[in-house]
Amino acid sequence: MPERTDSGYRSPILNRPGAVNQADTSPDVGVPYHYGDPFGEQRAADSAPVVVDRSHRDVLTIGGSERLTWLEGFVSQHVSEIPDGGGAETLVLDANGRVEHHAVLADVAGTLVVDTEPGRGADLLQFLTKMVFWADAIPETADLAVLTLTGAALPATLEAPDGTEVTLPVGDYAGIPLPGGGVARRMPWPLTGSIDLLVPRSGLSAWFDAAVAAGARPAGSWAFEALRAAGTTPPRGRLGVDTDEKTIPHELPTWIGDVAQCGAVHLDKGCYRGQETVSRVHNLGRSPRVLVRLQLDGSASDELPVPGAEVRAAGRPVGRVGTVVQHHEDGPVALALLKRSVAVDAALEIDGVVAAVDPDSAPEDTGTQAGREAIRRLRGQA
Repeated sequence: MPERTDSGYRSPILNRPGAVNQADTSPDVGVPYHYGDPFGEQRAADSAPVVVDRSHRDVLTIGGSERLTWLEGFVSQHVSEIPDGGGAETLVLDANGRVEHHAVLADVAGTLVVDTEPGRGADLLQFLTKMVFWADAIPETADLAVLTLTGAALPATLEAPDGTEVTLPVGDYAGIPLPGGGVARRMPWPLTGSIDLLVPRSGLSAWFDAAVAAGARPAGSWAFEALRAAGTTPPRGRLGVDTDEKTIPHELPTWIGDVAQCGAVHLDKGCYRGQETVSRVHNLGRSPRVLVRLQLDGSASDELPVPGAEVRAAGRPVGRVGTVVQHHEDGPVALALLKRSVAVDAALEIDGVVAAVDPDSAPEDTGTQAGREAIRRLRGQA
């Protein structure tokens, strides 16, 4: 993979006045954490657009006339009929249904653009390359960088660095080609109607300036993560941060659904690795854990839990923490994978920090699954 997937990656946007890098242990090291006013950057998104440098994400492309029908055979979302200018989210699972990769797609002008979490592109490319066989599909690295426009009052147009007026796409996952290369893709998160600009890495600074010229305020990864963690319900999880090696799709409810539902797992799709686990959980049971949002008590200490920390209830471990972030209105919040048996009103503790489940983020486990109900009828149970 290109240098950007290494721990030494440093975005040129970090040279801007006020830009502060994240800690070396963060998954977002190498791009601006904030520009000196993290809460102000979050508040700005309530009334105006902001632009976030996410150029540390890994980007691939897949060319070839069979790219979509080929990909259909081993991912969790129906992708074979994505139209030109369409997109989706999808997962790659292992044989036991555990999540190995999460990818966001944009099929534009005969090329599928695929972006994934920082540092995961090399493994995803290796997997895709092994799956090609005789198909007309060509996965390869792409020298593209991600910028995200989000917030209120997003512009309908953007002037590209070469002066071209670009009308931004409308509709979730809709994509258009950009002058000079790359694509613009509409996204349903971290806030509805966000725009990802996947631009040539050599033009990253120029496209960042174009977004600022269109009225967007620079905001760091702190603001992006706060919007994602506190502003999406159910919460939008992040692979490798809010998940672990045991995570299955149903533990993150927003991953379940078709493209129109902004999900990554189509429940009517079969014939992909790990599909048996997805089907079994959907029809016969519920996932053992679920991602919820926690409100943290920040009054006792300035130190907040770290991702991976153990969540306890009555002294017993009941889950793990993922994203932890200070929100400008809600204070410290976290996302956590908790056992489904944990009551919504349970008193929780994480490394000495008191926590409580945000009831709005708790799943509605009502009714009996279709498969379970069928078994009951076969057994003559009422």
